[in-house]
Amino acid sequence: MRSDLITNKHYDVIIVGAGAMGMSSGYYLSEKGLKVLMVDAYDPPHAHGSHGGDTRLIRHAVGEGLHYIPLALRSQEMWNELQEHSEDEIFRETGIINFGYEGSEFLANTIEGAREYGLEIETLTQEEIRERWPDMQGEDLDIGYYEEKGGVIMGENAIRTYRRLALQNGAKLLIDTPVKSIHPEEDKVTVKTEHDTFTGDQIILSAGGWTGRFLKDLGLDLKLQPSRRTIAWFEADEAFYSSDNFPGFIGRTRNGAFYGFPSIDGTGVKIGRFNGDSEDDDEPENMDKNFGAYEKDEENLRNFLGEYMKEANGKLNRGVACIFNNTPDEDFIIDRHPEHENILIAGGFSGHGFKYVPVIGEIFTQLITEGETEHDISEFSITREALYEKKGSAKL
Repeated sequence: MRSDLITNKHYDVIIVGAGAMGMSSGYYLSEKGLKVLMVDAYDPPHAHGSHGGDTRLIRHAVGEGLHYIPLALRSQEMWNELQEHSEDEIFRETGIINFGYEGSEFLANTIEGAREYGLEIETLTQEEIRERWPDMQGEDLDIGYYEEKGGVIMGENAIRTYRRLALQNGAKLLIDTPVKSIHPEEDKVTVKTEHDTFTGDQIILSAGGWTGRFLKDLGLDLKLQPSRRTIAWFEADEAFYSSDNFPGFIGRTRNGAFYGFPSIDGTGVKIGRFNGDSEDDDEPENMDKNFGAYEKDEENLRNFLGEYMKEANGKLNRGVACIFNNTPDEDFIIDRHPEHENILIAGGFSGHGFKYVPVIGEIFTQLITEGETEHDISEFSITREALYEKKGSAKL
């Protein structure tokens, strides 16, 4: 919608950045009857941020920390509820295999979380992995954990569904409209675009790779660094790698952390590398969005497939570059601005955040309508020390 078609200039909530987290928040807030304006620099779902690429993994025994597991379980319930509102596929239960080398912190956390929360997870030796999925091999294929109830979220379908439902509830969406500045006041927040000005009682800042820049203007200089990542789809032997035969996967090797998807409806195996190189760090507008702009775009992914999944290392079907935006400790930011209570911040989700989209929308809805949330978000404080330290490396 064009700004000249939006006659109302004041809202209960303005959402700056209507990607995955912003769109879900817009829907759940509008369900509560709040007047909501969502503003995005593009037309979501789109390929200019972090939410593109069709699919995302969801697992419940997560290796990033025990504090994520209740959120993952609640999100799965909410994904299932969202499916009831859409004729498009939202979730496909393919299972998830986590594999890697003995001694991986990530894999140790995965099994610890499964035991702590009584989740169904199967521990597999290298021989058992290869018996079940015969093409899998490689130097760091020491151990695996298989979670049958995990699977694939059809991310762009989900965002389209949230968008449709939010608009049906009366929320407004302003597309192709970059926000120029945010100005907090005691009883409202002013949001300025190139052509218009809006005010809200509260705002949610969920601007992906641009979040750090907005926060700096708001007096918070966080180590929230955007970086370029690539994902690609490769032609694969469907007998091994169709979604009927192969699960989503996460491989923790000594040479890097990789994640991927079975061939969904014949599209090929999709794979990405989680941990990047320091030279990938840059501002979003400076990043080359063309896959293949650098030799390593394809080479890094093929090296992994060539060692661990040879029959998925076929012709390149498609490749894309996207923006990651992570904190130094790789935990999220879900909090209010420490000096401006009417500014709520959502950031640092890249690489493992999409699975939590519904529950994060629920959290922000509760914070805005009730002043607190039933979910434990203490680990996601914007004042934690790690946010002001140098960026570290991924937990392998």
